[in-house]
Amino acid sequence: MVRAGGPGTAPALPHDPLPAAPHGGPRPGPTTAGVASAAQRLMCGPESLVRARSFTRDTLRGWSLGHRCDDAALVMTELAANAVTHAAPRCAGVPDIRLGFRLEPAHLLLTVSDPDDHAPVRAPGAGSAAGLEEHGRGLCIVDALSEAWGWMPTPPAGKTVWARLSTRPPI
Repeated sequence: MVRAGGPGTAPALPHDPLPAAPHGGPRPGPTTAGVASAAQRLMCGPESLVRARSFTRDTLRGWSLGHRCDDAALVMTELAANAVTHAAPRCAGVPDIRLGFRLEPAHLLLTVSDPDDHAPVRAPGAGSAAGLEEHGRGLCIVDALSEAWGWMPTPPAGKTVWARLSTRPPI
């Protein structure tokens, strides 16, 4: 199981919500007729996280995955918050971020792409009892709720951070 790592292989299209896994990790299967996808572009701003949550919940309910809405909305919000908080200030103007979903038979792949080339950084100590800070726990939450997560560069500039969740109902 892949948890985090360096960049992997970029998808053929920069807006493709179907990223590859980091080096050495499992890769999403081939695209088939039974695979659904959805994408949305958001301008970085105070309302972008509300829109990310709404897009997540609406998409999953449309795919009859209401049982995954809470975890997926939290993961998507954390990934989008990292893009808005860390990537947007490094980029000129008011950049946008791209959200994506890919539904496979047993997994849901969530992606957030932004124009910044810097790798996501998991805060030191964020997973420990000492990690009770107000900020810096986002990737720890993503790690706890997803089966795998990682990132990859998105040529010509930027990156995509992804997380894979199971579509199975909770036990």
